[in-house]
Amino acid sequence: MENKENNKQESKLLVKDRDVVVPGQVLAEGFDFLPSYGTYRDNENILADKLGLIHLEGKVIKIIPMAGRYHPKRYDVIIAKVTDIGMNAWRLNINSAYGAMLSSKEVGGGGGYGSYPQKGNLSKIYKIGDYLFCKIIQVSGQNLVDVSTNGPGLRKLYNGRIIHVNTHKVPRIIGKKGSMVNLIKQATDCKMVVGQNGIVWLQCEPKFESIAVRAIRKIEEESHIPGLTNRIKEFLEKETGKKLDITTKDEKVNNEVKNDI
Repeated sequence: MENKENNKQESKLLVKDRDVVVPGQVLAEGFDFLPSYGTYRDNENILADKLGLIHLEGKVIKIIPMAGRYHPKRYDVIIAKVTDIGMNAWRLNINSAYGAMLSSKEVGGGGGYGSYPQKGNLSKIYKIGDYLFCKIIQVSGQNLVDVSTNGPGLRKLYNGRIIHVNTHKVPRIIGKKGSMVNLIKQATDCKMVVGQNGIVWLQCEPKFESIAVRAIRKIEEESHIPGLTNRIKEFLEKETGKKLDITTKDEKVNNEVKNDI
């Protein structure tokens, strides 16, 4: 009993949430803490295996990488570029070490076609160079990736501007429940789609496009610094002259309920 208590007293967390750490850095001592993604245990210590930001979930320590290419996962929604056309499928670049295939049977009605095209006639739907908002439906053990444009919101992206961002900053660009994307949309009136593979599509009036791009780059550069949402709000208000509301829909509903009570 005494030994367990001594072990707990000796355990020590050496980092804080959102600290930047480097491979080999000791993050915690003792057995009270648990290693997760990007970390590993070496005897009594937990060390970093990647360059990234610390994310603490209770006693669990994980690292959000700051660099590295996109690794495809089933059900991710991504933006892909058509690079080749076969008899029954399109080959896609998904900003990864691995390519992807879109079968003609996985084309949905979002592009206005309703059903998949006849064999050998695929270029009438998606051409080489087109960008598609699609979902990963399968990743095999050999990293063969299959995607689909059959689903709500999935479609070909017409015109607009494509921006490549750090894959690991995508959650910050999207924001909690889409809050950051909605803030940029509110300020610029842009249409905006963010792929989990680090590709963003924007469609804006020219005077607002550069503001939206600069806001995205600012999020990338400052994602590890606390108070990001307020800084982006202030930046967008200054650049556009608009007064912005960062209250989420859930918070608005809660406030309305409180006012009614």
